[in-house]
Amino acid sequence: MKKELEERLVKFSVMTLRLSRLAGNNYYNNYLINQLLRSSASAALNYAEAQSAESKRDFIHKVGIVLKELRESHVNLKILAESKIIPDLEEINLALDESNQLVSIFYRTIQTARSRK
Repeated sequence: MKKELEERLVKFSVMTLRLSRLAGNNYYNNYLINQLLRSSASAALNYAEAQSAESKRDFIHKVGIVLKELRESHVNLKILAESKIIPDLEEINLALDESNQLVSIFYRTIQTARSRK
């Protein structure tokens, strides 16, 4: 399960990278795209860090950061879709769906870890 989640996070980050190439080059687009790339990559990187957590509390904290970054990515994707900065709605809808699923998974992961604390 851990490897599967890591792979999904990596694929999500790559998905956002591919989407970023579809946006036009201007200040506003670049701002949103750069933020999306940072938050989606951060989710994958922080999940890898959570795998070596020193305690259950540390794990919950690190997975909480993953969840925060995923939520940020999700809202950013919604802004990009609504503003039509990225014209390929099919691709952006796939990214929105994946981010929504990942948010749900990590929300439940935190809830489960807290209940076992």
